[in-house]
Amino acid sequence: MAKELRYTRSRFSTPLIEDRLYTAGHYWLERDEAGERWRVGLTRFAIRMLGEAVELDLEVEPGVAIETGQVIGWLEGFKAVTDLFSPMAGTYERRNPTLDTDINVLATDPYVKGWLFEMRGQPGEECVDVHAYVQVLDTTIDAMIGKRNEPPPDAEADD
Repeated sequence: MAKELRYTRSRFSTPLIEDRLYTAGHYWLERDEAGERWRVGLTRFAIRMLGEAVELDLEVEPGVAIETGQVIGWLEGFKAVTDLFSPMAGTYERRNPTLDTDINVLATDPYVKGWLFEMRGQPGEECVDVHAYVQVLDTTIDAMIGKRNEPPPDAEADD
């Protein structure tokens, strides 16, 4: 069983699996046991920001070469729609077939059954370990808290 780091900040809490890579875009990457493929998914933080997943489409075919940062599909959540980007360069292998019948697994089990796709290749330079990702989460949540505490842009200044 993978070792987990428990992250809690503000009103958000999640386990983070220590032997994975993470991105500032809130993806996680896990190398398979043979070291040949990487599974890619969204972190619990990303899913929380999107809201309940409604629909997903990965617009690439198996065997296609993908570049880091390339849009490969989209995910519609209750709160937002977002493009899905590849956090690595390589060859797209397949999407998670479970998502065709149970898209809710993205929220209920994002780090095991809720992966999005598999690729062969190398993670991008922006991929970081779990400890660096904790700093990304801290920075992101600090920015969200700061925006929540700012007056609305149309608020009149006190005279």
